[in-house]
Order: sequence, then C-alpha cells, then structure tokens
Amino acid sequence: MSNLKLKKAVVVFSGGQDSTTCLYWALNKFDSVIALTFDYGQRHSVELVCAKNIVKLADVKQKILKIDTLQALGGNSLMDNTEIVESATGLPSSFVPGRNIIFFTYAAAFAYQHNITEIVTGVSQTDYSGYPDCRSDTISSLQATLRYGMERDFTIHTPLSGKTKAQTVHMANEMHCMDAIAMSHTCYMGVRPGCKTCPACILRAKGFKEAGIEDPLFVS
Repeated sequence: MSNLKLKKAVVVFSGGQDSTTCLYWALNKFDSVIALTFDYGQRHSVELVCAKNIVKLADVKQKILKIDTLQALGGNSLMDNTEIVESATGLPSSFVPGRNIIFFTYAAAFAYQHNITEIVTGVSQTDYSGYPDCRSDTISSLQATLRYGMERDFTIHTPLSGKTKAQTVHMANEMHCMDAIAMSHTCYMGVRPGCKTCPACILRAKGFKEAGIEDPLFVS
C-alpha cells in the first residue's frame, strides 16, 4: 500500500491493549480514522467505557454497533459464567466462535457505506491464546471473501501480526500512546484495573515484564 496518508481507515476497536495500539498505529498511517466498537454482550463490558475514553483522548470518531446474537448463543466464558480455563487439547473456554468473522463482515459493510477500503485490527498469531480466527490464514481468507462478496478492494491491516506481547508494548511506547494504554482494558473478568489471574491479564503482564516497561494501567 502506497501513500496511506491519503486514505481513510476503519479500526476494529475494543478498548483493549492491542486495539488501542492499532488505533494509534492507524492515526500515524492514515489521513482519517474511525473507531468501530462492538457491543456484543461481552462479560467484560467495562471495555466499552474504556473504548469511549480512549477515542476521546485520541480525538477519533467512534461508532458503536450492538450485536446481541453472540450473547444469545452463549456457551463460552466471555459471554456467560462459564469457567475461564485454558485447554491443552482444544480451544480455550474464552473462544467465542465466529466472533472475528462476524466483526470483520460488519466492519467491511460499515467501511463500504463510508467509501473506505482499509480495515485495521489488533489480532496477532504469535500470542493469540489459541484462537483460530486470529491466524494469518484466517485473515487472508476473510479479506478475499469480503473483496469478492462486496466487490470492494478491502485490505485488512494487522500491525501486530507476528509480534509478541513484549514487542507490541515497545511499539506502543515508541508511538507515545501509553496514556491511552493506561485506559485500556484486558481482564476477562471485567475487573479494573485487572484480576491479574485470568489468561488475558497473565498475557498482558508477561508482555510488559519481558519488555522491561511498567504497565501504566497499574501505576497509581
């Protein structure tokens, strides 16, 4: 992609650490950015409040789309009270089947209506917690499907692809967006600043520790 500064982008924005990093990446790469946030009945709904605070800080337009289908389906620890466990043989209980596929479809439809072709997401195959919809082959397949299905030359940008959590922490630090990272939410339990015991909190802590940078979320 050449001359990205002349383009507009939609950022799939949850209010989490990774999507916040990608929001600021997009602000550096594109001329105009819209944050698209999904209210899908997530157990950690506090991230919606965090997302609003971050876009206000970044001075970015935000659109929140409410999707209740995933909540109706349930059956996982992000949507109901299912125990949060990591599986050695199968997918973790925090996996929401179809979530990213649905999100990208809506994001592309939203982008289409706003004459935008660039879509940014914070998925990463390196530290993806066992989620198959974060793999690069899934993203490539989705991009092709969306292009065919809407006859629009969409490009899905994955700035964190192939990066470890420590590398994404360094990336955020280099973009001087730690004030926004301090507002981000990670905890699956919906606890602020974080329960420190769920898989998401553990992965975040590991990244900051390996980066040698203090997590601003826990700085009093």
